[in-house]
Amino acid sequence: MPDAVPNRPPVHALLADGTTVCIRPVSPADHDQVQGLYEEMSPENLRLRFFSLSPRSAGRAADRACARAHPGYRALLAETHGQVIGIAEYDTAGAADEAEISIAVCDGLHHRGVGTLLVEHLVSAARADGITVFTADALSENREILRLFADLGLRTARRFEGPEVRCTIQLDSDDAYLSAVEARGRSADVASLEPLLRPSAVAVVGAGRKPGSVGRAILHHLKAGGYTHRLFAVNPSVNHILGVPSYPSVSALPKVPDLAVVAVPAAAVPATAEECGKAGVRALLVVTAGLDADEAHTLLATCRAYGMRLVGPNCLGISNTDPGLRLDATFAAGHPRPGTAGVAVQSGGVGIALLDGLSRLGIGVSSFASLGDKYDVSGNDMLQWWESDGRTELALLHLESFGSPRAFSRTARRVTRRMPVLTVDAGRTEAGRRAAASHTAAAATRTMTRQALFTQAGITATRSIGELLETAALLHSQPLPAGTRVAIVTNAGGAGVLAADACTEAGLSLPPLPSEVIDDLLAVLPRGAAAGNPVDATAAVTEEKLAAGLDRLMRHPGIDAVLVALVPTAVAAATGDDLVRALTDAPAHRNKPITAVRLEQDLPVKLLPAADGGTIPSYAEPQAAARALAHAARRAAWLARPMGTVPQPDGIDTVRAQEITDTFLAAHPDGGWLDPRTRADLLTCYGVPQIPWAWAETEDEAVVAAQRLRGPDGRVVLKAHWPGLVHKSEQRAVHLDLRGDHQVRAAFRDFETRFAGLLTGVVVQPLAERGTELFAGVVQDEVFGPLVLFGLGGTATELLGDHAARLAPLTDHDVHDLLTAPRCAPLLFGAHGSGPAGPEGLEQLLSRLSRMAADLPQLAEADFNPVLATTAGVRVLDARVRLVPRTPQDPYLRRLR
Repeated sequence: MPDAVPNRPPVHALLADGTTVCIRPVSPADHDQVQGLYEEMSPENLRLRFFSLSPRSAGRAADRACARAHPGYRALLAETHGQVIGIAEYDTAGAADEAEISIAVCDGLHHRGVGTLLVEHLVSAARADGITVFTADALSENREILRLFADLGLRTARRFEGPEVRCTIQLDSDDAYLSAVEARGRSADVASLEPLLRPSAVAVVGAGRKPGSVGRAILHHLKAGGYTHRLFAVNPSVNHILGVPSYPSVSALPKVPDLAVVAVPAAAVPATAEECGKAGVRALLVVTAGLDADEAHTLLATCRAYGMRLVGPNCLGISNTDPGLRLDATFAAGHPRPGTAGVAVQSGGVGIALLDGLSRLGIGVSSFASLGDKYDVSGNDMLQWWESDGRTELALLHLESFGSPRAFSRTARRVTRRMPVLTVDAGRTEAGRRAAASHTAAAATRTMTRQALFTQAGITATRSIGELLETAALLHSQPLPAGTRVAIVTNAGGAGVLAADACTEAGLSLPPLPSEVIDDLLAVLPRGAAAGNPVDATAAVTEEKLAAGLDRLMRHPGIDAVLVALVPTAVAAATGDDLVRALTDAPAHRNKPITAVRLEQDLPVKLLPAADGGTIPSYAEPQAAARALAHAARRAAWLARPMGTVPQPDGIDTVRAQEITDTFLAAHPDGGWLDPRTRADLLTCYGVPQIPWAWAETEDEAVVAAQRLRGPDGRVVLKAHWPGLVHKSEQRAVHLDLRGDHQVRAAFRDFETRFAGLLTGVVVQPLAERGTELFAGVVQDEVFGPLVLFGLGGTATELLGDHAARLAPLTDHDVHDLLTAPRCAPLLFGAHGSGPAGPEGLEQLLSRLSRMAADLPQLAEADFNPVLATTAGVRVLDARVRLVPRTPQDPYLRRLR
């Protein structure tokens, strides 16, 4: 049943046309506006809403919506510029899980998505309140409201009753609904970015008269870059700057700009933003750094109040190289070359490096955003823009923080199936995370969590800017390999050895060539050539012979990619051969990726023009070529794998699990570790297999329990317990291999003596059989949500750190990846001739653990260690579970940061 008091904070979200609205609970102070909303509706819309034209309908509706909150009722309103433009409400009328809804939108604002957005937020609130079904009555002629319900993406049934239609809406959170919400959000997001990335007029506020100011540099870039629309400066001291007309204020401009570039001192930023908002500016680019907390809060609040999208503060700027626009609002040294790579960074220095690198390679840039402190526009926004702009074929990201990782992951999973999405995995070390947090106000993100996000979303994560550009060069220019099998061809044996080492270390394979391929190669290569893998074509190889050998290799179905390592030789120079032409002139190179390695090359990576109009990447180091090929192979494997589905384990009792959680937190308002009995009850709700056990608070109870639980060998285990005990082994709070009643009594007395004043009881278990000791667990990340971990268990789990991680909810593919990623994986699949150690049971365990984490946001952490895997099955031998009070957050609800 819903709370008696609305507890959902106000949020801002985007309508279909990209404008911003505030969604918040109705309060008694809204009565006059709500009544006015209804009174200003046309008679026809009032009849459709209330089924009649009673003059008292508006007042009664406002009275109900704005009365003191009561259980079973919620009302949300949408407002813009302080004006209520829509309202949605539900009432359970005493029902446990069903509520009737109603919606009203002011005249003149239909077809902009106000009602749909309100219903989405109402659905999210209802789910949190345990409501599973919405019902609504409408006149059959009210096509707009019927279309709204039909297009939500939820399962909807209609029943006609005379002139009325009874709609029943199931509030299942399935992929169809999430996809529908996502599509609406994407359309709204792209529309909101139009004034920012395709502005019809730009004003630079704070452009100085003297060289050296950031504002003047950006104004110069805009003018010199050939911005094709109206450009203004705002400076009260001059009439022109760099030939651009200047005005004393934003309000004095002859045309309201879509985009205002703010380059004023930090203390003046809030007032400048307010002036822009009042004038009707639709987007801000704030390059100013050093805002304090109050200035930052005021800036964002002002942008929300006036519906302005914001890039920055503390950023390098934005750019859109579209020939019809040529927007370069940055203070980088040069203009980016037009091209097909979208770039978004938080660090301006990284942005400059990527702009320069992509321009030098010839890939060029479609649009660029330096997000800085990322108050509003994020990497998620930019991905959706690139997906829709019709120009971007490659996305490059450098993000040091994530506002909504699960929404970002869902967007990235979709976008990366259309184009490669690459990132630098920044902040891998503690020092790196501290640096990220200090220079962009980013929340430090633990490495394992971030890597899980990248892996699951299909993002290509590199470890440096250089590696990012090296990989971008290959993905831009070459087809993806079908696998990891590489053939190496060289004219110098030493270069081939280096390339072979690099490929193997990158996770690629060098399969031996079959005899028929060897014969073909030896027939075209010079005498003395060795046709193994690597293929040593010798220093005597000519351009023609090398091309013939490459043609044979490219046709071999057992090879997925070819790496050609070349060094300049006097032989080639004397004959006038250009061995590189053997790569660039051969049309056969297009069906598989081919890369060149030239050890004398002056730059780390170049793109060589090919005869067919394409390009071939050439690297100065074999390691770079191998890394790029490995990234391409992983992308190909990710694309080839079907989208995973989230398993639905049977026997789950979510209602009982929530009752256990609520009861515990009511008794422990600050949260804490569950006692053994409560913990076992919670795990039982999710069908987690546990070893038999008993609770004993006295010596005699321990003996009786041991007698009942002893297995065929008669041995048991005693584990001490008291509130707050976490690491039993470190405290020596476990006695193993106890035989007979006297040893059980002695073990209990030992606990009583050593833990006097702490001990509350003991857990008695039979001694487990031999098997593989594993670890499974969950940690709830405040930003990323629940992370499921799996790996080697036992007392060495933290020392060895052999763990893999994926973000919940886990798909079937995620479960498989968790089982196969750790180094201990061979133990689960029958290494060295032993039988498999229960992979099916482990799949079930991880799916159930994922479901528990997804169901219970209060689950702060859970450790199952050890999990015993044997040929007979899987059982949890020991578990720790900690709950904390936490309000559930809908990660997919449409809202701005």
